[in-house]
Amino acid sequence: MEGLPPGYRPNVGVCLINDDNMVFVASRLNVPGAWQMPQGGIEEGEDPKSAAIRELKEETGIVSAEIIAEVPEWLTYDFPPAVKAKVNRLWGGEWHGQGQKWFLMRFGGDESEINLTGETDPEFSEWKWALPEEVVEQAVDYKRPTYEEVMKTFQPHLSTRGATKCYSTKW
Repeated sequence: MEGLPPGYRPNVGVCLINDDNMVFVASRLNVPGAWQMPQGGIEEGEDPKSAAIRELKEETGIVSAEIIAEVPEWLTYDFPPAVKAKVNRLWGGEWHGQGQKWFLMRFGGDESEINLTGETDPEFSEWKWALPEEVVEQAVDYKRPTYEEVMKTFQPHLSTRGATKCYSTKW
């Protein structure tokens, strides 16, 4: 992929906002308390925009969203050693970390559309709308600099209002 540094797994991230400019985050099933925005790998032959739309649907059930902005460059983060060993085993590669193309999308549907059980193996246990600064604060340490850059780039679209709402998935 053009512009992607070597040794980084091609990935996309979605900063999904609602009408109150709050950001969608979900808590990972395998790392309770680790909140993140939807993200996932780019498949062979897939362009980043298509991957972002696909990943959002797979992880959250959301199809009512439109892309309104994009971070122009690839953002990277390195995996900590324990995470690196695990993901390289799972993904069959020697990745230093992930190179991500980030997209800002506006949610245009009803919240009943959100389904964390998804089309594949569920990744998340609960979700909420959060302020941009909360998104950064509640991210795992190694993703925090990337999240800061994403929020800085999308800041013109993120003048926030409203309060945090939290929704749990019933398992």
